[in-house]
Amino acid sequence: MADLFSADPDDLPGEGGGGDQLPLAVRMRPRTLAELVGQEHLLAPGSPLNRLSEGADGVAGPASLILWGPPGSGKTTLAHVVSRAVGRRFVELSAITAGVKDVRRVMEEARDARDLHGMRTVLFLDEIHRFTKAQQDGLLPGVENRWVILVAATTENPSFSVVAPLLSRSLLLTLRTLDDNAIGALVRRAVTDPRGLGGRVRLSDEAAEHLVRLAAGDARRALTALEAAAGSALDDQSVSATSQQPEPPLITLADAERAVDRAAVRYDRDGDQHYDIASALIKSLRGSDVDAALHYVARMLEAGEDPRFVARRLVIAASEEIGMADPTALQTAVAAAQAVQLIGMPEARIVLAQATVHLAMAPKSNASYLALNAAIADIRAGVGGAVPAHLRDSHYAGASKLGHGKGYQYAHDDPRGVVSQQYAPDDVVGRDYYAPTERGAERGMPERLARLRAVLRAPGKRR
Repeated sequence: MADLFSADPDDLPGEGGGGDQLPLAVRMRPRTLAELVGQEHLLAPGSPLNRLSEGADGVAGPASLILWGPPGSGKTTLAHVVSRAVGRRFVELSAITAGVKDVRRVMEEARDARDLHGMRTVLFLDEIHRFTKAQQDGLLPGVENRWVILVAATTENPSFSVVAPLLSRSLLLTLRTLDDNAIGALVRRAVTDPRGLGGRVRLSDEAAEHLVRLAAGDARRALTALEAAAGSALDDQSVSATSQQPEPPLITLADAERAVDRAAVRYDRDGDQHYDIASALIKSLRGSDVDAALHYVARMLEAGEDPRFVARRLVIAASEEIGMADPTALQTAVAAAQAVQLIGMPEARIVLAQATVHLAMAPKSNASYLALNAAIADIRAGVGGAVPAHLRDSHYAGASKLGHGKGYQYAHDDPRGVVSQQYAPDDVVGRDYYAPTERGAERGMPERLARLRAVLRAPGKRR
C-alpha cells in the first residue's frame, strides 16, 4: 500500500510518537474537549468533564468517572483528554489482561507519585465490566483516598456490571451513539487534517455517505474504513498513472465498498442490546409492524444471536400477544422452533422469517393471558376455597362415603353439551376472568361466552 502519512509525531496523540505507524483512528483522537464531537450533552461549561480536563479534580465532587457508551463513542478519548491536565500521569489497564496484582501495583505507584512528587495519576480501565467483584473491590482504596482519578469505560449497564461501592464513589457519564452528522464531520476532518491523511486524497460524497452509513455510529470503525479506502485509491493511482496527477486521487464509492462491505451491527448478546432488541421485536409484533419485526430478527441473526433464542421469543409472543385471535399462530411458532432445531443456520432464518410474518400480521388478543393473570392475582390474595364435592375424585375406596362425585352431571349427556352446574369454588363463583375481544378468531366469542355463563350459572341449578 502506498505511503499515506507524513504527520509530525509531536502532533500525534498518545505517548512516544510513532507517526505514520499509528492507525488513523489513534492519530485523529481529539486532544482537547473542543475537538470532541457528538457528546455535547457532557461538555457544558462547568461540567465535570470540563473541570477535570482543566485540572480541577477532586475539589467539588467525585474525581473518578465511569463512562458508559457504545463502541467508538469516545470513551478512550475522554480518558486521554482528562490525563493531559498539568501534573498528571496516565496509566492504562485492560480488564481483559490485568489482574488484582496489577491493580495493587498501580495503586501503590499512584500513592507514591502523589506523596513524593505531587502528581496525580489517571487510571484508565477499559472494559471494567470484565473485572470480577474482587478485582473491582481492589480499586476502592485508590478511589476512596483519591490516589487515582479512575476513568473506567464500559459498554454494559454499570448498574449491573459495576459493584455498588465503586459506582457510588464515581460519577456516571453516559455517552451516546454518534449520529451521522458527527461521523461525517470526523471522516472529512481526517481527510484534511495533518495528523490524518493530510490532504493526500480527496473523498467523494458517495464514498463519504457509504462510510458513514456502515459505521453505525462507531467513529473508530469509520476512520479504519477510511484509511483502507484511501490506501485503495492511492494504490489504484500508482498502478494506472502515466503522468503527473494534477490533484490528489479521489476516494470513490468503489474504494469505500472494497474497504468495508458490511455494516457494524449494534448488538451485544450478553448486554443491554440483547434485551433492548428482543424487547423491540416483541413490541413490533404486538404492534403488527411486520417490517420492523423482520428488521430486529435480521439484526439479531446478523450479530450472531442463537436462532433458538429468536424462535423462543416467537413462541412466547404467539400466546402472549395473539392468543385465541389466531390459534394457528402458536402452531406456526412451535413448528418454527422445532424446524430451527433441525436445520440450523443459515436456512433457519427462512423459517424464522415465515413465523415472524405470520405473528406480525395476525390479529392480536391478550385476553387469555390477562385472564390467567387475573386468576393468579385472586389466588395470591387468598381467593379459592374447597373444590365442590361433586367434582372431587371418586375413583378410590371410601370416596363415596365422603360424598365425592355425588350429583355430578356429565356434560356430554346434555343435548347442548353444557349443564347448569357449579365448577368453581364458592368464593370464585361469578368471577369473570376471560374477556374475549372481537378480533380475529375471537370475533363472536363474547356472545357465545355469555350464553355459556348463563347456562352454567342458572339460578337454583348450581350445586
